Amino acid sequence: MTGRWHTVDVLRGLCILSVVLLHIQIRIPFEKSWVGALLPRAARRVLFYNGFYAVKVFFVISGFLITANILRRWGSLPRLDLGAFYRMRFARIAPCLLALLAVLAVLHTAGVEGFVINPARAGLGEAMLAALTFHINVLEIRVGYLPASWDVLWSLSIEEVFYLAYPLLCRLAPRRWGLACVGLGLAVAGPFARTVWAGGNEMAADKGYFTGFDCIAMGCAAAWLASELQPGVGARRALRWVGLALLAQVAIYPIVTAPLWRYGLDVTVLGAGAALFLAGLETRQSTTPGWNPLAWLGRSSYEIYLTHGFVTVAGAQLFHAWGQGPDATPFWHVGMVAVSGVLGWLTARFYSEPLNQRLRAIGTA
Repeated sequence: MTGRWHTVDVLRGLCILSVVLLHIQIRIPFEKSWVGALLPRAARRVLFYNGFYAVKVFFVISGFLITANILRRWGSLPRLDLGAFYRMRFARIAPCLLALLAVLAVLHTAGVEGFVINPARAGLGEAMLAALTFHINVLEIRVGYLPASWDVLWSLSIEEVFYLAYPLLCRLAPRRWGLACVGLGLAVAGPFARTVWAGGNEMAADKGYFTGFDCIAMGCAAAWLASELQPGVGARRALRWVGLALLAQVAIYPIVTAPLWRYGLDVTVLGAGAALFLAGLETRQSTTPGWNPLAWLGRSSYEIYLTHGFVTVAGAQLFHAWGQGPDATPFWHVGMVAVSGVLGWLTARFYSEPLNQRLRAIGTA
């Protein structure tokens, strides 16, 4: 099974769109525009305040794709080649991350507004070390928010720490039940991490390692179970509809799941919904059915995620410097989303993907 999952690209596109819109909304409030005033409050919440949930869905997608690729490449989880896995992960993550950190270091040193780290919170060296050793989430929990383009690295820290351990667990866990027990433990630990262990610290509840590990583990489990059980067409359709219903309950119409927030279970329900939906997908598609803007965004979602802070910060500065009124807000939102997408696509097309392929080729030479 080769090619891409078009539906996964669309889901990733929705997620990255939610993240970008949230970060634009923080700086240029949409509700102050005439269009925003016409939108019901529930519609504004869905459009502009689902960025946090979108990152959690990204975690599920990541675990699903990583596990599906392991199964496709090596046939089973215990057979994966540790060296090859880590080389491929480095090739995918490192080029864009290192380039981002280099640019951020220059902007911080030059004193560019919006990119300077508050010295009362952290120094440049401390932030660089945290980003390179995947604990910038821990740094932010301790000192508070860093500038926007640094802040996005909290989720990368959670993912990469998970993927440092995951291949070892796949190889060393005693049979299937051992890995299943680890996954179940992470799923149970998630709500506790978001509530009890966070101790009322909102940053810890959002950005701690175990507040995201459960979603990644659910994605891994979805890919493994779909491969093992091989559900039929009807079962896959049912999985997709149940998954969509759970996603909608949290992200769109949270009447039932809203009270679960205080117990940290809203993210659990969201992650389970995303995992069930992904497990119900039929096959990968080597070709996509025409151009789809969400799929286009989804294919460069990693690059857009890392680079969109440049657009949101600079765009907001220009919006206010040029004295733009509330009625201009919708046009700026659309324009900043478009520029973020193009910047991410250009980064992927001409930088990160070529380097990814070259680095992978070195590992297989």
